Amino acid sequence: MRPILTVALAAALASGCSKSQSAAPEAAAPAAAAPAPNIAADPARAADVAKDATRHGPELVAFAEVKPGQRVYDLIPGGGYFTRLFGLTVGPTGKVFAVWPDEYDKVSKPDSDVIRKMAATAPYTNVVVMTQPAKAFSAPEPLDLVFTSQNYHDYPDPFMGKVDPAVLNAAVFKALKPGGLYVIIDHSGRPGTGMKETDTLHRIDVETVKQQVAAAGFVLEGESQLLANPADPRTSDVFDKSIRGKTDQFVLKFRKPKA
Repeated sequence: MRPILTVALAAALASGCSKSQSAAPEAAAPAAAAPAPNIAADPARAADVAKDATRHGPELVAFAEVKPGQRVYDLIPGGGYFTRLFGLTVGPTGKVFAVWPDEYDKVSKPDSDVIRKMAATAPYTNVVVMTQPAKAFSAPEPLDLVFTSQNYHDYPDPFMGKVDPAVLNAAVFKALKPGGLYVIIDHSGRPGTGMKETDTLHRIDVETVKQQVAAAGFVLEGESQLLANPADPRTSDVFDKSIRGKTDQFVLKFRKPKA
């Protein structure tokens, strides 16, 4: 569910899609948001290329600063669009954990089975599929990145066991290496709605997310407008045919302090 952006806008954002809190880091590393053409065009993801115009995966992987050899945690990866990008980017020396909370896995079958099948063949044998209770987020080794797209808002909902986002965020903080990143993409709710519409419209107020994640000890380092759609009134269920695939979405990048 991604907004449709013009080619011109996508090209402009690809060269600098993050909006840092301070100008200095942005100026020091202007290439950080540039997509990796060799990964974007890899034949192994040929079926995904048509989705790039709206999902902006290569640019967002660059925004998340993914590098060869890293340990990436793809929380609730759906059909694996980002999982495949992560797998190709971290390469054979890296690892991607594709993880479903048990509660989500029960209602999203066969998503996890599809990824297990994918992980059994090259070049995605660096993908490890896991399931675990929603309230018990954990990783088998220290992580460079925890990434979740369109699912942060699900945690407080009944089908997930009404998990307090504070529990999730504290566990993510613990699992990341010092300096590691936590990137959250989700459907934007109207200002002031907080978590009131997570179960009805599947939306969450971006300011609420910022406050919750900062409370766990993270520092907001950047935002991207790649998936923004100002034309979305944010009053409809994200699955409504009038807006599905075109919702206004926020992209937030948080960092765990090094000390």
